[in-house]
Amino acid sequence: MTRVFWDTNLFVYLLEGGKFAARVRQVRSRMLERGDQLLTSALTLGELLVKPREAGEAAIRDHETTIRQIATILPFDAACAPPYAAIRADRTIKAPDAIQLACAAAAGVDLFITNDDRLSRTHVTDVKFVTSLQRAYL
Repeated sequence: MTRVFWDTNLFVYLLEGGKFAARVRQVRSRMLERGDQLLTSALTLGELLVKPREAGEAAIRDHETTIRQIATILPFDAACAPPYAAIRADRTIKAPDAIQLACAAAAGVDLFITNDDRLSRTHVTDVKFVTSLQRAYL
Protein backbone atom coordinates (compact mmCIF):
# COMPACT_ATOMS: atom_id res chain seq x y z
CA MET A 1 0.00 0.00 0.00
CA THR A 2 1.28 3.42 -0.98
CA ARG A 3 0.39 6.53 0.99
CA VAL A 4 -0.53 9.19 -1.57
CA PHE A 5 -1.18 12.85 -0.71
CA TRP A 6 -3.31 14.87 -3.11
CA ASP A 7 -2.95 18.61 -3.35
CA THR A 8 -6.23 20.57 -3.31
CA ASN A 9 -6.44 20.97 -7.06
CA LEU A 10 -6.86 17.22 -7.64
CA PHE A 11 -9.92 17.13 -5.40
CA VAL A 12 -11.38 20.12 -7.22
CA TYR A 13 -11.07 18.24 -10.53
CA LEU A 14 -12.52 15.08 -9.00
CA LEU A 15 -15.52 16.79 -7.42
CA GLU A 16 -16.20 19.66 -9.81
CA GLY A 17 -14.91 18.36 -13.14
CA GLY A 18 -12.87 20.27 -15.67
CA LYS A 19 -10.01 19.67 -18.03
CA PHE A 20 -8.09 17.31 -15.72
CA ALA A 21 -11.04 15.41 -14.22
CA ALA A 22 -10.55 12.30 -16.37
CA ARG A 23 -6.88 12.03 -15.40
CA VAL A 24 -7.71 12.41 -11.71
CA ARG A 25 -10.39 9.69 -11.97
CA GLN A 26 -7.83 7.45 -13.69
CA VAL A 27 -5.29 8.01 -10.90
CA ARG A 28 -7.95 7.43 -8.23
CA SER A 29 -9.12 4.23 -9.93
CA ARG A 30 -5.57 2.90 -10.05
CA MET A 31 -5.08 3.80 -6.39
CA LEU A 32 -8.22 1.87 -5.44
CA GLU A 33 -7.05 -1.16 -7.43
CA ARG A 34 -3.72 -1.11 -5.61
CA GLY A 35 -5.22 -0.46 -2.17
CA ASP A 36 -3.37 2.83 -1.78
CA GLN A 37 -4.28 5.25 0.98
CA LEU A 38 -5.39 8.75 -0.05
CA LEU A 39 -4.41 11.60 2.25
CA THR A 40 -4.78 15.36 2.19
CA SER A 41 -4.75 18.20 4.71
CA ALA A 42 -7.31 20.17 6.65
CA LEU A 43 -6.38 23.08 4.38
CA THR A 44 -7.71 21.10 1.41
CA LEU A 45 -10.91 20.31 3.27
CA GLY A 46 -11.41 23.99 4.07
CA GLU A 47 -10.82 25.03 0.47
CA LEU A 48 -13.24 22.39 -0.81
CA LEU A 49 -16.00 23.63 1.51
CA VAL A 50 -15.96 27.20 0.15
CA LYS A 51 -18.17 26.52 -2.87
CA PRO A 52 -20.75 24.32 -1.04
CA ARG A 53 -21.02 27.04 1.63
CA GLU A 54 -22.95 29.11 -0.91
CA ALA A 55 -25.59 26.34 -1.06
CA GLY A 56 -26.05 26.09 2.73
CA GLU A 57 -25.29 23.84 5.68
CA ALA A 58 -26.68 20.63 4.13
CA ALA A 59 -24.38 21.01 1.12
CA ILE A 60 -21.40 21.61 3.41
CA ARG A 61 -22.17 18.45 5.43
CA ASP A 62 -22.65 16.36 2.27
CA HIS A 63 -19.41 17.61 0.72
CA GLU A 64 -17.43 17.11 3.92
CA THR A 65 -18.83 13.59 4.36
CA THR A 66 -17.81 12.69 0.81
CA ILE A 67 -14.29 14.00 1.27
CA ARG A 68 -13.83 12.24 4.60
CA GLN A 69 -15.04 8.96 3.06
CA ILE A 70 -12.41 8.99 0.34
CA ALA A 71 -9.44 10.57 2.12
CA THR A 72 -7.70 10.78 5.46
CA ILE A 73 -7.55 14.42 6.54
CA LEU A 74 -4.23 15.38 8.13
CA PRO A 75 -4.02 18.27 10.58
CA PHE A 76 -1.57 21.15 10.34
CA ASP A 77 -0.22 20.87 13.86
CA ALA A 78 3.01 21.24 15.84
CA ALA A 79 4.51 18.17 14.14
CA CYS A 80 4.24 20.06 10.85
CA ALA A 81 6.11 23.14 12.10
CA PRO A 82 9.69 21.94 11.46
CA PRO A 83 9.04 20.72 7.91
CA TYR A 84 6.98 23.85 7.24
CA ALA A 85 9.88 26.08 8.32
CA ALA A 86 12.33 24.12 6.15
CA ILE A 87 10.03 24.35 3.13
CA ARG A 88 9.25 28.06 3.63
CA ALA A 89 12.98 28.78 3.77
CA ASP A 90 12.59 28.62 -0.01
CA ARG A 91 10.75 31.93 -0.36
CA THR A 92 9.42 30.95 -3.79
CA ILE A 93 7.05 28.46 -2.12
CA LYS A 94 3.84 30.10 -0.94
CA ALA A 95 2.56 29.49 2.59
CA PRO A 96 -0.48 27.36 1.54
CA ASP A 97 1.77 25.15 -0.60
CA ALA A 98 4.23 24.83 2.27
CA ILE A 99 1.39 23.80 4.59
CA GLN A 100 0.36 21.05 2.17
CA LEU A 101 3.92 19.80 1.77
CA ALA A 102 4.58 20.01 5.54
CA CYS A 103 1.48 17.94 6.32
CA ALA A 104 2.63 15.34 3.79
CA ALA A 105 6.15 15.34 5.25
CA ALA A 106 4.93 15.00 8.84
CA ALA A 107 2.87 11.99 7.74
CA GLY A 108 5.81 10.49 5.82
CA VAL A 109 3.86 10.00 2.60
CA ASP A 110 5.25 8.07 -0.32
CA LEU A 111 3.91 10.31 -3.07
CA PHE A 112 2.63 13.89 -3.23
CA ILE A 113 0.64 14.66 -6.39
CA THR A 114 -0.13 18.19 -7.52
CA ASN A 115 -1.12 19.90 -10.72
CA ASP A 116 1.23 22.77 -9.89
CA ASP A 117 4.24 21.96 -12.06
CA ARG A 118 6.42 24.34 -10.05
CA LEU A 119 5.75 22.34 -6.88
CA SER A 120 6.32 19.04 -8.67
CA ARG A 121 10.03 19.91 -8.90
CA THR A 122 10.34 20.44 -5.14
CA HIS A 123 12.30 18.04 -2.96
CA VAL A 124 10.86 17.61 0.53
CA THR A 125 12.51 15.58 3.26
CA ASP A 126 10.18 12.75 4.42
CA VAL A 127 8.16 12.80 1.17
CA LYS A 128 9.59 10.15 -1.14
CA PHE A 129 8.33 11.70 -4.39
CA VAL A 130 6.62 14.93 -5.42
CA THR A 131 5.17 14.79 -8.91
CA SER A 132 2.70 16.41 -11.23
CA LEU A 133 -0.68 14.91 -12.09
CA GLN A 134 0.46 14.31 -15.65
CA ARG A 135 3.64 12.49 -14.59
CA ALA A 136 2.06 10.38 -11.85
CA TYR A 137 2.83 6.74 -12.71
CA LEU A 138 0.23 4.89 -10.74
